[in-house]
Amino acid sequence: MATDPTTVTVDLGGRAVTVPAGGLYDRYRMETDLDDVAADPRVSSVDFFRKLSKTRVESPIGPTLTPNFYYAMSSARVTMIAPSKAIRRRIPAELSPLEIAPGLGLVSVMFFRYDVCDIDFYTEAAVGVAVRPARHGSLAIADLGSALANENLHSYVLSLPVNTDIAQVRGHDGYGFPKWVTGLDVDIDENRSTARVANDAGGVDVALSAPTPKQKQYASGAKVSTLNSYTRVDGVWQSTLNQTNTLATGTSLFPRGVELTIGEGRMADDLRALRPIRTVQLDVNTRAQAALHMPVPVSVATR
Repeated sequence: MATDPTTVTVDLGGRAVTVPAGGLYDRYRMETDLDDVAADPRVSSVDFFRKLSKTRVESPIGPTLTPNFYYAMSSARVTMIAPSKAIRRRIPAELSPLEIAPGLGLVSVMFFRYDVCDIDFYTEAAVGVAVRPARHGSLAIADLGSALANENLHSYVLSLPVNTDIAQVRGHDGYGFPKWVTGLDVDIDENRSTARVANDAGGVDVALSAPTPKQKQYASGAKVSTLNSYTRVDGVWQSTLNQTNTLATGTSLFPRGVELTIGEGRMADDLRALRPIRTVQLDVNTRAQAALHMPVPVSVATR
């Protein structure tokens, strides 16, 4: 059988996946040389990562280092209001929607492009809902203010397609996210943000086309936000922390010109089930970095 000289096969917890030959994962297996990354013209700086240490842990995908570093990435997020009743029907009973008003919660469609990453280039999309912290003690208005300011978000993800095998296996087996592999294009620059997620038939599942909001530049470390995503694996609740170092970002409230196509597929089905009412915010990061930590067990209140 012929082999592809541009890829190599690696083992992740008994799953064989292919990765680019000579890529960061092939060469470093998550223990990436920061000086090597710093020489990549797509990476503005590695200062953010020099202040973070990696830890070797046992996981469902075998021994690995955490966190996973994203050295150059971009993203777009469309946030909509939706009935809390619809959201509650789609999330576990232990979680509560984050409400902006009685009976109204927040849902998001997100698109990511990871140009330089420990597991090499890939793209990703998501349908998620904003939830209250699992063990929240603060007032709901405080949780809402922090979330809308993109400082400290808590979420439950319904769909998370990606376009590479290693991202799917790590995300599904290692983190417990609903990931699958599909055709997925994401292009984001200072003028326009576009994305297209393919369904099983090659048609459109979900697509986005929108003018990119005016970008504000930040020094590395000046604007770092956190996202805690909840998953349940074998009956055990887990929380996955993602830290984002934003370098260039922009926000539009009640944005104009946002074309969100809801076609046919798994993402589209999840989005329709949430019954979104209106788009309230568009957030686009044209330059960012991130550190994605392996999940840890979390105490979740029984309702």
